[in-house]
Amino acid sequence: MAILTLDNVTIRFGGLVAVDKVNLAVEEGNIQALIGPNGAGKSTLFNLITGIYTPTEGEIRFNGEVISGRQTHQIAALGIGRTFQNIRLFNELPVIENVLIGAHTRGKWDLLGSILRPAPWVKREEEQLLDWAMECLDRVDLAGKAWEIASNLSYGEQRRLEIARALALKPRILLLDEPAAGMNPFEKQVLMEIVQKIRQTGMTVFLVEHDMKFVMGISDRIAVLDYGVKIAEGKPEEVRVNPQVIEAYLGKGAKH
Repeated sequence: MAILTLDNVTIRFGGLVAVDKVNLAVEEGNIQALIGPNGAGKSTLFNLITGIYTPTEGEIRFNGEVISGRQTHQIAALGIGRTFQNIRLFNELPVIENVLIGAHTRGKWDLLGSILRPAPWVKREEEQLLDWAMECLDRVDLAGKAWEIASNLSYGEQRRLEIARALALKPRILLLDEPAAGMNPFEKQVLMEIVQKIRQTGMTVFLVEHDMKFVMGISDRIAVLDYGVKIAEGKPEEVRVNPQVIEAYLGKGAKH
């Protein structure tokens, strides 16, 4: 059953059609990848799903509910978590506090609650959020560095911290925008194992990635964009040999 569907989704920026009539269904519990050459519209599609952009045409549904046109915080609250191409951490804060910031939308107390901090129910909730943040760090193998300053983490660890922060929202689907970018082979292998463990919890993962070895080794299905148009979709072994995909990446002479 599809948890996320895109129906003829299009966005134009002036005369440029960045995403053109894309139809896509992400099955619940799967790891779905979106690939394509630079400038193909992959991150734009993620921005459409998460409410940063609103489609010019078409409709996006999450769990059967129309989300296109909603604000980003509303979409996140429905159960869509994401990371970004560029690391966006609070570098001077401890690792655990970066995750707690992601978890704050799950809390019930507000400014009044923080003023009345000694109230037993407020303290209980703080403890529950702290436990949950530690669990999220454990899922990305960072629980042992909870009180480190975020800027002291290695590059690969910072990438994983972003995933932990997204997990803190308790999403039903996790969108990862180039999660392996800049990682060395060992870090990529660790990340692959972590994403597979996340899927084993029942969560759906939808990722954009350039590393073909990573994508082919982890994905249930792959969709391919080229100049904003979906040119192929299928299992990894089908996409790998698709002539249109080979041409999009390597040029027309590649198939001869």
